[in-house]
Amino acid sequence: MPPTPLSERLRLKLVERVRGVFNDVESGQKPVPPSDEALFAKDTPIRMVHADIVAMMVGGIRGLLLQMLHPHALQGVLDHSNFRADMHGRLRRTARFIAVTTFGHRDDAMAAVARVNRIHAAVGGTLPDGTPYSATDPRTLAWVHVAEATSFLAAYLRHVRPDMPGGEQDEYYRQFAVIARALGADPVPLDRREAETIFRELRTDLTASPAAREIAQLVLTQKPEVSPPAVQALLGAEAVALLPPFARSMLGLERPGLAAIPARAATWGMGKTLRWAFRQG
Repeated sequence: MPPTPLSERLRLKLVERVRGVFNDVESGQKPVPPSDEALFAKDTPIRMVHADIVAMMVGGIRGLLLQMLHPHALQGVLDHSNFRADMHGRLRRTARFIAVTTFGHRDDAMAAVARVNRIHAAVGGTLPDGTPYSATDPRTLAWVHVAEATSFLAAYLRHVRPDMPGGEQDEYYRQFAVIARALGADPVPLDRREAETIFRELRTDLTASPAAREIAQLVLTQKPEVSPPAVQALLGAEAVALLPPFARSMLGLERPGLAAIPARAATWGMGKTLRWAFRQG
């Protein structure tokens, strides 16, 4: 058997490294295999958007920063998770949920949704001012969803496909709404116009707080062992650049200046390299 070409060895090594970021390899966890019986058909907008690793990482960071501005979502994280001690684990579990519900067999997808709903049913408490909160509140779940959906799509448009047709963007929201509704979110956008309207409406629920700023700094300065610090810094800078100005102000973050230009170029190059490695074109 002839030796494997150097380029192929490099490609396989890169794939292995990236999979280690998103899967608990030490415990034997494997990537989610794409299914022909998934909730969403191949080559549809949600599968294209959620397949791009770099855009999803940038969008995931942006979405999490936005979510932490909602006092109920923030308090749930503070009261019911070991976020500070295991931030990478939490992000990894979120990524796996997205992968299962987007690409996995529909039975596995709905089982994952049911599992999250059971977890949410046990998450509740009171804010520092005594206001009760619950992770099953439809309006809080709506903010969590719209923050994620707008962030994933914004990062995809910026780094992968800026000419994505408007109709496909609307279809992305309609597809993602299937998961959001199964999780109990309401209202849920079905197109770009509704996403903008709901985002604007729910923005009134957000508050700036020292805790939100602390979590933002933790997210942006995390150093997972399996990911080079320079890569995390690039992704974080891009996520901050994509935030609405009001969110950066509330989180005490500054818009990246001239440094954003090489960061954007490097992130674009990294995305292109990973699409080559995963044979995504």
